[in-house]
Amino acid sequence: MSQSRRGSRQKGSRAKSSDDRDHVRVNTARGRKISSTRWLSRQLNDPYVLQARKAGYRSRAAFKLTELDDRFGFLRGGAQVVDLGAAPGGWTQVAVERAGKDNVIAVDASPMDAIVGAQIITANILEDASIEAILEVTRDGVDVVLSDIAPAATGHRSTDHLRIVALAEAAFDVACRILRPGGVFVAKVYQGGAERDLLDALKVAFRTVKHAKPNASRKESSETYVIAIDFGAADAETVPHVET
Repeated sequence: MSQSRRGSRQKGSRAKSSDDRDHVRVNTARGRKISSTRWLSRQLNDPYVLQARKAGYRSRAAFKLTELDDRFGFLRGGAQVVDLGAAPGGWTQVAVERAGKDNVIAVDASPMDAIVGAQIITANILEDASIEAILEVTRDGVDVVLSDIAPAATGHRSTDHLRIVALAEAAFDVACRILRPGGVFVAKVYQGGAERDLLDALKVAFRTVKHAKPNASRKESSETYVIAIDFGAADAETVPHVET
């Protein structure tokens, strides 16, 4: 990795502290729920939201990926990358910047606006027909599969945990079909215990499995990321089956 690239990464992955600017107060408006007021206040005063706007990223989540890549270095130049659950596109933007244009495929169940340097596929990874569409454009294999997929929150912690683990398992299934030997899989999960089967399967399919919680992840969130490195799936029979 060149010194200039390493320096640019460190600069791009940091957001200013809330102490560096004035706090924006949000008054409760007529008809607005208290929870909505709190959410709006958090957004207006979130340094990563502000920095994402300045940097031209579509979401604050872009900084989560930059932090993970700064630490583990999987988005090397020229790597072929698939970003599952890509909308609105923050992770895809970072992947294009670091892996290079025309090396990134963004996949989401909902249509998303074009991103220069990325191919976009509208597909739901929970549907067999959609997986076939992904396989069609990745027939030569890819080096990195990213998954920042999260279901709409219900507010019930155990339910949300089970749902996001199910999506991570579906993403893992896709990764096993399209990753080249030595590839990397990065996925969001929620801490809560139900991810044990997924972790066991990852440890068989990859040489190294690590956990990380980027600074850009909100402290109150139970989200964390698994980084599975050096894909070497012996064969389908040796990889533990994960129910999705």
